Amino acid sequence: MSVAVRVPEELSAREPVERRAPGLGRDGVRLLVSRGTEVSHHAFTELPRLLRAGDVLVVNTSTTLGAAVDGTAGHARVVVHFSTRGDDGRWAVELRDPDGRGTTRPRTGGPAGTEVRLPGAALLRLEEPLAGPGARLWWARVGGAAVPDLLRAHGRPIRYSYTERDQPLSAYQTVFALPEADGAGSAEMPSAARPFTARTVAELVSRGVQFAPVTLHTGVASAEAHEPPYPERFVVPGPSARLVNAARARCGPAGGRRGGRVVAVGTTAVRALESATGPDGRVRAAAGWTDLVVTPERGVRAVDGLLTGLHEPEASHLLMLEAVAGRAALESGYDAALHGRYLWHEFGDVHLLLPPETPHAVRCESN
Repeated sequence: MSVAVRVPEELSAREPVERRAPGLGRDGVRLLVSRGTEVSHHAFTELPRLLRAGDVLVVNTSTTLGAAVDGTAGHARVVVHFSTRGDDGRWAVELRDPDGRGTTRPRTGGPAGTEVRLPGAALLRLEEPLAGPGARLWWARVGGAAVPDLLRAHGRPIRYSYTERDQPLSAYQTVFALPEADGAGSAEMPSAARPFTARTVAELVSRGVQFAPVTLHTGVASAEAHEPPYPERFVVPGPSARLVNAARARCGPAGGRRGGRVVAVGTTAVRALESATGPDGRVRAAAGWTDLVVTPERGVRAVDGLLTGLHEPEASHLLMLEAVAGRAALESGYDAALHGRYLWHEFGDVHLLLPPETPHAVRCESN
């Protein structure tokens, strides 16, 4: 699916809201709310009043890595995007040419055996493409340094040409990020959670909204290809699975649900949670790799709503949004976002997709 809109260049959020509007914090972005095809406009700080006691927010705890590292291939300068660490110690990487506007110019991958000299005497060697000839990502090994140490010492956040300048890594961390001892994390920020602050979380908790943490380490998402995600590592802990199942089991008269909506914060949270959900709609503790691509044909089994950023009209993520909310809701929401001059991309405004406000709009599970 593609949304039939053209996003003007001036609607790209070129830097974080706290930098483009001094005096505002991360929560100073706008919030578009879609309930079916009904659309309303809000500030993100209104989110606690738009949810209700018993709702569960599923949040991704992955920390963002400084995944872009400068290197040299032969006599040419390159930028390496470290995407995902494999089980065998290799990393999926993407090579790009620096162009002065972020590392945005794709470079043809390979051939096998290509070496890239990295800072600190580290050496990267490409071994094989992830998905056959012409693949954007390649499996590579790095010698002379541990990659997490290399990223901490010499990496910077990946950025694309719609942003104005490099930002510190702290600008790409969410309030939910939990650094892991082995240095694992996301190549790109789970950006839907960026507007949350400790104050927002506290107010949500005080209103009876619960949080179910999951982890999905996002790989590099090409800004040009709009391709489906590659397999990614995920964890859905047992307590989070039980919390979601409990919310979905709160049945009211005639089978309707009393609250208990499960709202994913970001497409990464949807992918993780749905990867741990069986055909019976029950979520189970799970960990490993997921290659799940959520489409309207597959549908969603555990998610009732979604808080997400605004995606490019060709982005594959829109299939997931359509699976959650339906095509009509998606089209009306994006039309309202365009006419309301909402801002796109990871530093932009956010969109909350909820079921229509009818007595039986949310499925009631008896498990």
